[in-house]
Amino acid sequence: MDRTIVEANIARVHGRLDAVGLSVRPHVKTHKSPDIAALQLGAGAVGITVATIGEAEVFAGAGCTDIFIAYPVWVDADRARRLALLTETARVAVGVESVEGAEHLAGKLDPRIEVMVEVDSGHHRTGCDPQHAGELAAAVVGAGAGFRGLFSFPGHSYAPGAAADVAVAEAKALRVAAHACRAVGLVPSVISGGSTPSVAEMAPGVLTEARPGVYVFNDAQQWELNRCTREDIALTAYGRVVSRRPGRVVVDAGSKILGGERAAYASGYGRLLDHPEARIVQLSEHHAVVEVPHGQEPALGAVLRVVPNHVCIAVNLVDTLTVVGEEVKVQIWPVTARGANS
Repeated sequence: MDRTIVEANIARVHGRLDAVGLSVRPHVKTHKSPDIAALQLGAGAVGITVATIGEAEVFAGAGCTDIFIAYPVWVDADRARRLALLTETARVAVGVESVEGAEHLAGKLDPRIEVMVEVDSGHHRTGCDPQHAGELAAAVVGAGAGFRGLFSFPGHSYAPGAAADVAVAEAKALRVAAHACRAVGLVPSVISGGSTPSVAEMAPGVLTEARPGVYVFNDAQQWELNRCTREDIALTAYGRVVSRRPGRVVVDAGSKILGGERAAYASGYGRLLDHPEARIVQLSEHHAVVEVPHGQEPALGAVLRVVPNHVCIAVNLVDTLTVVGEEVKVQIWPVTARGANS
């Protein structure tokens, strides 16, 4: 991890969002590191976003005091107990995406915990129809929980050329949802959305808060979507060339270090930071086969900086990050929330 680039990424994205009047609540499942969360909070983030109660516990234990679990948590007795414990040191909110889920909260949720209603803005993963958000918000209140607001995840922004249209569609869906809530007498105090690909397209007017995650590191997907340049990539795996042929090399960083994800639009399983024309065309557990232009094959034993397609997956495969950068003494930072999936 290049700390200099991380800090520049944070400053650029937070500065842009601050300039248009949007709060930043970064999704820390990307890095799973309280050390990096501290950099984000120090740059003005209003709190953090996590995916699981386990992640919330790790970050609350590290001193984070405002945590949104952006997931439709199904609360059983054990989860209710754990959530209640979190409220002793942090302001906590959870997601809900169905009337059934809201009704299930009755009598289970600590009254200090707030609820955010998830709205489907076109990704079609989870979230209610925007027109039904008022009904769902009313169910939240009827279950005895506090209604904070609305959130969406525009995951379909991860497609070439889609970010601007997706940002517009998300704002439209959340506007409809907010109107539906006001129609039943409930005013959302927070309207939250955005993703790293769409964050540059977000504008004030409907949303009040952005939750990007990958921006802190960037990765091969963001590079290929033209959402960052190679100079903005802060996290790489160091792989050594173990085999060399005309037009290709093999490095010792396979799926167990890079992750095996390859989106439909991706030109490979990852890229080489210092060889932009190269592509990882074959991936197995400990081998990455890289096509390179003839005559540009790195030498056997050369150490290459490999950019994973999806940095969130790559980070979750390791216990520590090696931190380097300008005027930065090399440090080892733990991936503290690795495996905190429950």
